[in-house]
Amino acid sequence: MTKKNALGRGLSALIDDTPSSAIERRMVNTAPVVSLNDIELDNIVPNPLQPRQNFDDEALNELASSIKALGVIQPVTVREIESGKYQLISGERRFRASIRAGLTRIPAYIRKANDTELLEMALVENVQREDLDSIEVAITYQRLMDECNLTQENLSERVGKKRATVANYVRLLRLPAEIQSAIREKKISFGHARTLLGLDDPMSQLNVFQKIINEDLSVRKVEDMIREMHQPKLIVEKIEPVKKEKEDDEEVLKKYEEVKNTFTGFFSTKVDFTKNDNGSGKIVIAFKNEEELSKILEKVVIKEG
Repeated sequence: MTKKNALGRGLSALIDDTPSSAIERRMVNTAPVVSLNDIELDNIVPNPLQPRQNFDDEALNELASSIKALGVIQPVTVREIESGKYQLISGERRFRASIRAGLTRIPAYIRKANDTELLEMALVENVQREDLDSIEVAITYQRLMDECNLTQENLSERVGKKRATVANYVRLLRLPAEIQSAIREKKISFGHARTLLGLDDPMSQLNVFQKIINEDLSVRKVEDMIREMHQPKLIVEKIEPVKKEKEDDEEVLKKYEEVKNTFTGFFSTKVDFTKNDNGSGKIVIAFKNEEELSKILEKVVIKEG
């Protein structure tokens, strides 16, 4: 059995302030630091570029109680904006909680940073937090790429995530607003949301989303549902044996052509559909490269049992 921390969540928040402390240590180790000082709280102003706008009031009170009992263990990071005046780069939760705890000073790393560096550090520090919802993470990733001129590959290096992970988060911003709100309110999980991205049509996404809410569907159930929605819904009339009359020959050929066109539209590639007089034949699905083959295979489901 894991031993419970007798000091509770407050000490953990003080020491780590979630994973942000690790990113702050990297900032300190890789960027010019002027000094580490105790600074008057009245001489520090919040970061106007702070990407996080909502701070849980109860969590701040818990952190303030811990700070009152133990002090601020992990320093905040600031930059000097004028003589004796500073601006927060990271650690706004500790800053706010220290004010609530009645402190007048706070330990702080003082470092040099221009506005672009300030924004990037604030965004990276923000996205390292574990309590962000998936949409907050997605918005932060998008801001880093847009405002700091980063590619997904650059960004994945900055935040220590795989490029595919970054891409999956950013894609959430394509979902309808109602679904994004549900993610923020934790009505559906990141797994549900990522699965909904398998549907291109917003109306289809909303329809499946409502089923998730109404029927409390698991991610696996949603994956199965969407996979079935992608299967070709072919309604092919039974083709009678070919008769000698010319009109019947033309009618049969027309039906085979409709089937071929249906498959071609579904797989988004050329499909040949042929049949011999003896009833045998073949269906040939063409592909130009591995990517096209992968897309075709994604649409083919083999059900067991």
